[in-house]
Amino acid sequence: MKLTNRSKIVSNKEMTFSEKLYIPAIASGMVTTIKHLFKKKVTVQYPEQLRPMAPVYRGLHVLKRDDAGAERCTACGMCAVACPAEAITMQSAERKKGEEKLYREEKYAAIYEINMLRCIFCGLCEEACPKEAIFLTDRLVDTEYNRQNFVYGKDKLVEKMDNRVDVNKRQTIDVTAFKLATDTKHNELFSAKKIESKSHH
Repeated sequence: MKLTNRSKIVSNKEMTFSEKLYIPAIASGMVTTIKHLFKKKVTVQYPEQLRPMAPVYRGLHVLKRDDAGAERCTACGMCAVACPAEAITMQSAERKKGEEKLYREEKYAAIYEINMLRCIFCGLCEEACPKEAIFLTDRLVDTEYNRQNFVYGKDKLVEKMDNRVDVNKRQTIDVTAFKLATDTKHNELFSAKKIESKSHH
């Protein structure tokens, strides 16, 4: 009984002498191989050569500083809660007197770690952050031999002032407004934004 109309009749036809030599098949394969020798190579010699990254590519994270060099992150935990892979852990601390240039607000992340082996680079941490402190960049995660080395701390995540990470392609109008507001705390801007959004609803 046929279940489909795609059944084929199998024949036990014996191979000819030329087919038994496999010379035509070998010659056909060699022709295909020679054709590929003259085609444009698709292999990229990484890391000397890099493929162009799309503007929406989500790679290695960065913890941003403001223009004065202070860390934006306040260890509120919103990114860790939003992370579906539970890859983010942090420990908060209170800013001490004299550390105003180091940390933007009274609370900061004393420890901030991301397990790159668990991270799925979904970008939800970036969307959840009310301080516009964490962004995903076009940088790649370095290869390592040990699993422990894939747990990135602040030494690898916080941007250096002499090597700022450009995230303009991922920033919104609200982020730009936040960067320009130097004498207003971001808590006030965030609260005003929430009140404005509620009034529209």
